[in-house]
Amino acid sequence: MATRTKLPEFKGKSLIEIPKNVPQADFLRGDFGKAVLEEYKGRVSQDYDNSKGLKVLSYSDGLVKGSNPFAVVLVNQILRQEGLRTATQADLEKILGTNAFDLTGTYEDSALVLRSEGDPNSYLAKDLHAQVNERLGKKAKLPVMIPLAGLNLVKDQDSDYGLAFKLRENSEIMYAPILNEKNGSKFSYENIDENTGLPKETGNGNRTLYTIKTGLSWLNLGWNLGLYSDWGDYGLAYSDGDGRVVAVSAEGASQNLGKYLTQMKGAKEEYLAKLSALKSAIDKELESK
Repeated sequence: MATRTKLPEFKGKSLIEIPKNVPQADFLRGDFGKAVLEEYKGRVSQDYDNSKGLKVLSYSDGLVKGSNPFAVVLVNQILRQEGLRTATQADLEKILGTNAFDLTGTYEDSALVLRSEGDPNSYLAKDLHAQVNERLGKKAKLPVMIPLAGLNLVKDQDSDYGLAFKLRENSEIMYAPILNEKNGSKFSYENIDENTGLPKETGNGNRTLYTIKTGLSWLNLGWNLGLYSDWGDYGLAYSDGDGRVVAVSAEGASQNLGKYLTQMKGAKEEYLAKLSALKSAIDKELESK
């Protein structure tokens, strides 16, 4: 049999049309991150009386660092003017699935979780519950998850933080009973609902869901890729240097990105099948010589 020749790298053509506006996502970084942070600080000073709960973002190592729900909502108000928004939990799961960039070792706040009008954060829980009931036209079934990208930030002197959340017209209010699962329940990436970014069920997997039973908390993707919805006791203004704010390119990016990735997966499988057939044909040709 003839010595097999090592084939050069195969460079094919795309088997699908690449969308012109592929959804994009990234941390706030570089000149863009600096500009967002400058605008953010100006608004904290002028619009929110230098609220302590908002003075949590800083810039170092080319990145905007820090995060809490109040800060993310204000950043979102800035990004919306440019046709951008902050990431939902569904967006963050898409980023994990595509390895677009590394989310390990950091945390990203994505939503509020309303379970009852009790503690923690009972004042804001009651206020938000009333808004949810008014929006739905009935008493809401709890718990619900509300993406931070669907909220506005307002001053409220009766709040412990001097701040409160207001639903926007396009706010998503997602009934999420999974967030009342037992604290420490296990789940896997493969079992994620692509619309919510939450597990469909718990029981198996190497990721962990952290929960509490009452009040208002927030949801974030943790440094170990667990989902934390038990942070209410820390206070909604909590932030540290591991926090990151993620911007995405447009409203509806989660759905668009999911459709695009499905197309790419199908094209990849077809491409690999054709490449395998080509390799087999070459092997047969070499064996016949």
